[in-house]
Amino acid sequence: MRILVTGGAGFIGSNFIHYWLKKYPDDEVLNLDKLTYAGNLDNLKDIENLPNYTFVKGDICDQKLVEELMKSVDVVVHFAAETHVDRSIHSSADFITTNIIGTITLLNAALKYKIKRFHHISTDEVFGSLSLETEEKFNEKTCYKPNNPYSASKASSDHFVRAFARTYGLPITITNCSNNYGPYQYPEKFIPLMITNLIEDKPIPIYGDGRYARDWLYVTDHCRGIDLVLKDGKEGETYLIGGMYQTITNLQLAELVIKLMGKSKDLITFVKDRPGHDVRYAVDWSKINKELGWKPKVDLQTGLKKTIKWYLDNRQWWQRIKSGEFKNYLKKQYKN
Repeated sequence: MRILVTGGAGFIGSNFIHYWLKKYPDDEVLNLDKLTYAGNLDNLKDIENLPNYTFVKGDICDQKLVEELMKSVDVVVHFAAETHVDRSIHSSADFITTNIIGTITLLNAALKYKIKRFHHISTDEVFGSLSLETEEKFNEKTCYKPNNPYSASKASSDHFVRAFARTYGLPITITNCSNNYGPYQYPEKFIPLMITNLIEDKPIPIYGDGRYARDWLYVTDHCRGIDLVLKDGKEGETYLIGGMYQTITNLQLAELVIKLMGKSKDLITFVKDRPGHDVRYAVDWSKINKELGWKPKVDLQTGLKKTIKWYLDNRQWWQRIKSGEFKNYLKKQYKN
């Protein structure tokens, strides 16, 4: 089988390519990535010379390029997206272009060349926010209610994927995942920012009072879920993938990471809340469990230990990222 992976030089995409080529060494993977600030070919250094792996630098909005690549593949796994909520609040233009226009460009090409499966990676953030006072969780029937430009752009892309299935008969599946963490994650995100700051004994910023609650999914568990959906998932269906049985607040998570790293709680720094901050995400992953037998294998503490070790062992990878322009971004984002 020949797979086109979009955004394969990013965090989840690169982990997926590693996972897929290890499990299916006879398959071919074509990686299309624009290499924006979050794309990093160092994530794929150890497989770049494999005969069944090909990297193409390009934009998913480039119709000519996308069609040329789509001619020769069987399946598309679409990761490519602008994903950082904070950046979407500062400027939404790139999110509209990549997440919406880019997805439509891919859908048109997939339809033209009769792709066997178009799998779209989405987020639980499209469903909006849950109250801290309830035990309610998102499921596949939850109404969409995005609260920031990032989640609104992803919600729009989800709708277009379903529209192409319903209107044109394009064979699609969608997964909406909770917050991923693990190796190769760009250090603007909460967990790698905490870990790398703590390694350097720098403060870790937490929005508001730290009571915002999240469901955390170790990235290889996510990759397994996508694999199962591609192999056995029902065409046209959506599956939610979450990593926990109970959510955890940002403050509790920070305290756990501090404990695992043997650092001081004095490094916790509360900063001004961001606009439109979703209070709680929680994912009901019973559908993918019942239909496909998936459940998370990596519990939070084990996943955090693996992730901490990776950032300790790969300092050069993240220190290079956190120099230069990244410092300016952090100052702008957490200036207060």
